[in-house]
Formats: sequence, C-alpha cells, structure tokens
Amino acid sequence: MSSGQAVGMAPAEPAAGVEIAYPTCEKGIGKIIRTPESPDLIDGVRIQPITLWPDDRGYFLEVSRSGCGLISGYRTETTQVSAALSFPGTIKAFHYHRYQQDCWTVVAGMLQVALVDLRPSSPTFGLRNTLYVGVLRPWQILIPPGVGHGYKVIGPEAALLVYLTDRFYNPEDEGRIPYNHDGIQYDWETQYK
Repeated sequence: MSSGQAVGMAPAEPAAGVEIAYPTCEKGIGKIIRTPESPDLIDGVRIQPITLWPDDRGYFLEVSRSGCGLISGYRTETTQVSAALSFPGTIKAFHYHRYQQDCWTVVAGMLQVALVDLRPSSPTFGLRNTLYVGVLRPWQILIPPGVGHGYKVIGPEAALLVYLTDRFYNPEDEGRIPYNHDGIQYDWETQYK
C-alpha cells in the first residue's frame, strides 16, 4: 500500500484517465516475452506463473484468491470476473482502458497475446510484447490502463480466457483499435521461426 492511502480506499484517478496515443511501429510482433521477469516487458505489465495440477481426469488450476497475487490491490466490492470463449484462429484486438486494469488467465487452449504501450508518458511507449500463454504455459498477465491488448487463438482447439478487472465494466472506459492498425502494424501471421 502506498503511503498516505487509507485502507479500503480506492486510489485517486485523474479526471480523464490515462492519456492514450497511437504509436508508429515497424511491422512485426515486438518483443517476445519468454520469462515472467523479462526486461523487455512493457512498463507496468506483470506476469505470474500459475500452477496447473493434471491427473488422469484432466487438470485443475486456481485462477485467483481475493487479496492475493497479481490482484492483491483489487477491491472486492468492484472486482468483476468475466470469461471469453474464442474459436481457433479468432483474433480479438485491440482494445484498451483509461482506468480499468485487467488480469488475464487462459484456462483452456492457447493464445498469442499482443500488447502495445499506448501511454505517451510511459518509458516504454510504443513497445509491443508478444506472449504465448495457455495450458502449455500457464501464466497470469496483469495489464495496466493504457496498454492496448488483444489475442489470437493458436492451435486446433478453442481457448477460454478468464479475466478479472479491478472495476465493473464501463463501456465509456473502453477504446478500440483495429487489429490491423497502420501505426501499430502488429503481424498476426504465423512467424515460422
């Protein structure tokens, strides 16, 4: 907890939220994030591996506990839990929030997650990250306000994303950018690397 902030109080927010600007990037996928401690992560993005317990019936994983892990700062009275099922090859991108923080956990399938820093005041403005997450790499991703995010379902099966937000959904806090935006130039094609 930061000094001067009372227990149970929401942090102060700027009236207009995080400032957003669209960067101009070279075509590509940006920095591939292979470890949770990568120095190439966009400022404020955090990753936490989660444990998956497989057995002969399937697997179990714990998505979150109130007050613990990446969501430790989330207030229980405003936290929302949502899920999105997407079919193979689906691209959902990009969107961002000026206030809302997201915590993503892929509980089935695999996603190619694309992030782009849209905050002109950030030291990583314009940086793009690519993360391959899901049952083959069970990571939880914390996405701060001002970071554009999206994904592509990779592999032959549908993917199920469970995400927690630190506030209830507000359509006025959501911005959308086309997946093929000329400035971001994220390359959604298979990279064959």
